[in-house]
Amino acid sequence: MKLLFSLFLTVLTLSGFSQQTEDEKAIRATIDKLFTGMRNSDTAMLASAFSPTAVMQTIVRKQDGGLVVRTETVGDFITAISRPRTEQLDERIVYGGIQTDGPLASVWTPYEFYVGTKFSHCGVNSLQLVKLNGDWKIQYIIDTRRKENCSNQ
Repeated sequence: MKLLFSLFLTVLTLSGFSQQTEDEKAIRATIDKLFTGMRNSDTAMLASAFSPTAVMQTIVRKQDGGLVVRTETVGDFITAISRPRTEQLDERIVYGGIQTDGPLASVWTPYEFYVGTKFSHCGVNSLQLVKLNGDWKIQYIIDTRRKENCSNQ
């Protein structure tokens, strides 16, 4: 009886890990869709990564040294990405932690941003995703931006 119970617990535990793995893969795919869409100026791909009520913010250091949080709509972001340009916008991310609780995910992604092959800035994205109708969507993204203390310098 103890052996049967142990096997049952093992199967339950392993099925929970595989679910987390599937969610993590889907979460990464959504985030990858954002950056691939940006890199390729694919506005449909970009739009599909976000929830209908998503919020985008960035923390910017002012010239006087103070900080300000700027808010941008997803629509404005997509419009900016759709503008013709000669060089690709390339945000190269590294996945830090991914944490989930049911339909909520929190993801940390340090990044380096390039315009064409020229380094522009670096920072960290903090993303909150929600699982809506079975699909992970970006609900909130806030990032930092700096030119110093980047790994490429």
